Amino acid sequence: MNPLPLSSLRAVPALALAAALVSAALGTVGTASAQTRGGTLSAIVQPEPPILISAMNSQAPTQYVAGKIYQGLLTYGPDLKPRPELAKSWTISPDGLTYTFELQSGVKWHDGKPFTADDAAFTIGMLLPEVHVRTRAVLLKYVASVRAVSPSTLEIKLKNPFPPFIMMFEVGTMPMMPKHLYEGTDYRKNPANQTPVGTGPFMFKEWKKGAYIKLVRNPDYWKKGLPYLDELVFNVIPDSASRAVAFERGDVQVLRGGDVDNVDVKRLRAIPGVDYTTKGWELFSPMAYLTLNQRKPPFDNVKVRQAVMHALNRKLIADNIFFGLGKPATGPFTSTTLFHEKNVPTFDFNLKKARELVKESGVDVGKYPVKILSTSYGANWDRLDEYIKQMLESIGLKVSIESSDAGSWSGRVSNWDFDMTVTFAYQYGDPALGVERFYRSSNIVKGSPFANVQGYQNAKADVFWLRGGSTLDPAERQRAYSEVQKLLTEEVANANLLEMEFPTLYRANVKNLVTTAIGLNESFDKVYIDKK
Repeated sequence: MNPLPLSSLRAVPALALAAALVSAALGTVGTASAQTRGGTLSAIVQPEPPILISAMNSQAPTQYVAGKIYQGLLTYGPDLKPRPELAKSWTISPDGLTYTFELQSGVKWHDGKPFTADDAAFTIGMLLPEVHVRTRAVLLKYVASVRAVSPSTLEIKLKNPFPPFIMMFEVGTMPMMPKHLYEGTDYRKNPANQTPVGTGPFMFKEWKKGAYIKLVRNPDYWKKGLPYLDELVFNVIPDSASRAVAFERGDVQVLRGGDVDNVDVKRLRAIPGVDYTTKGWELFSPMAYLTLNQRKPPFDNVKVRQAVMHALNRKLIADNIFFGLGKPATGPFTSTTLFHEKNVPTFDFNLKKARELVKESGVDVGKYPVKILSTSYGANWDRLDEYIKQMLESIGLKVSIESSDAGSWSGRVSNWDFDMTVTFAYQYGDPALGVERFYRSSNIVKGSPFANVQGYQNAKADVFWLRGGSTLDPAERQRAYSEVQKLLTEEVANANLLEMEFPTLYRANVKNLVTTAIGLNESFDKVYIDKK
């Protein structure tokens, strides 16, 4: 069986229907007025997030909206160097074990209570280790103590040196949470989760499910004179064609990567008065991958997993499904991140080899029907699911596709209730932060879809991860990470598909939109609309 023809992979927007859907979805949400201070910036959140508390949900839509409500101690420039945010300065002891942060003065929570080092110590020492699975793995392993030395000074002591630790203080990884609202409560069931309270430039106002999320200016924001905008509106629009129409008509001013079908990007980019950038992803370096549940047949057999890799034409996926916005992955580390190893086992597109591997496995793959649990990220991902289904059926598997929304997908994958699923994840500038979490045996934990949910276990890999994350010697880190990349690639610990490239399209009068390595996940406190 041949790959899907290109014509079957392209989606032609149904513009007439889309226009009607846009009008219904946007309702009475206004567009931005053209002025330096004031006005509304309208964007899209896609898919609709299950919650706005990024401490408890790391999915991309949650991080996008919550980054305007909450803040971290630091943010990061395009060069990945730390910049002040809620911390105005910091020092690291020569032995790499003590981190001391001096906090900004005059910071208040949205309910008027002061933000202090007690909040930071509570967040890092108590709340995040319980509810933020990605961050928890590092905190429990490396942090010895967290304490407020004074209302404005935070001290963190590590058990062992951990060089990437300074990269962990952005808002998606360590969002500061209000101690006075969460201490002594069931964090996940706290009523405050419905009306988030942060320190950021925008405050939660309204969430009309299925329509929009509205944030308004924080009048007591600690950065004087900011933010410039009065309001942010994140519209929930039902399909990619409608989202493209909303942007064309000016009903929304910003499109984030994935908001529209990749086939529409070139056309929308050519609209007069539209700017385009792929910057703002330096910290994340997103990787798209197919996760195969290794707890049961047929994917508990490494030869079957290798057959899956040979059955997928990743160049076709990059060129014809994602329309050139990405390139085939060679292994678990993206080529833009630290310690990437080029010399890893390769899996060329070879259906004959795939069928031979299935035969060698001794597994009658047809006896074990499998489902692809779909994400709700849009048409590109739907077509990818269809392509994977077709190609795996061509080597003997029985495959169906099961739809889900963002919330149910997160719950199902977090609890290992899936056969296979395609998603993408951020690498966070260092493998110890963004990659290790998917493969360490100790991170086979329920509670997050971005952990070792596939159940991969290898004691050799665990040793390499420990060595790479605990030494201060970059050369030793490289040796450890080179070995682990070879091992994970050979065993198809995950079926890595694409190093993704996300475009941001925006109206040219929207200024200061992408300024850091976390791009649109930033606070937007300096974003303004130019009326000229």
